Amino acid sequence: MIKSELVQLIAEQNPHLYQRDVENIVNAILDEITDALAAGDRVELRGFGAFSVKNRGARIGRNPRTGERVEVEEKWVPFFKTGKDLRDRLNP
Repeated sequence: MIKSELVQLIAEQNPHLYQRDVENIVNAILDEITDALAAGDRVELRGFGAFSVKNRGARIGRNPRTGERVEVEEKWVPFFKTGKDLRDRLNP
């Protein structure tokens, strides 16, 4: 499912809301999650999961095309851990 499909589904389930309002709400939620992660905070949605950021240290990588060794810089990456309710629904 992509964001536009999510917006359309929510708009169909809530006929009293305009689709553009639903899109603004979805965008606001995703922006807040992004801003929190950029600030180094953890975002927990009970029953769904938790978003956080993890540090990946610098390392020596390999260019898959040429096989040449390449230095990969340290970086922060988003991390998602599923909640218990979501895990239980995926693995009945």
